[in-house]
Amino acid sequence: MEPRIAKCLLLSKVLAADGIMTENERAFLDNAMKKLGVKDEERRGIHDLVGWDEAEAALIGSSEEEKREIVSSLVDAASADGRLSPLEMAMVKRISKALGLEG
Repeated sequence: MEPRIAKCLLLSKVLAADGIMTENERAFLDNAMKKLGVKDEERRGIHDLVGWDEAEAALIGSSEEEKREIVSSLVDAASADGRLSPLEMAMVKRISKALGLEG
């Protein structure tokens, strides 16, 4: 799995963690996909959560700096709707740990 796809899937994990994806959260994900150059057919896969379970593993080999940037964008995603859901933050922490970042 390409890192850019994995990053978008992790964003979708965080955004969907509380069971609600607001319009602001959808816009956040769409902007992230645009910045990462995700193609239309790849967008469909991300929206359908294809590969969701492999996303962390695809990014394990990233540098620590890249991992920290990913986690930072996940925190931004979690607050995209103007509130920080405990479920979304719990997902950010879980992904951070899965990437090998403890704190």
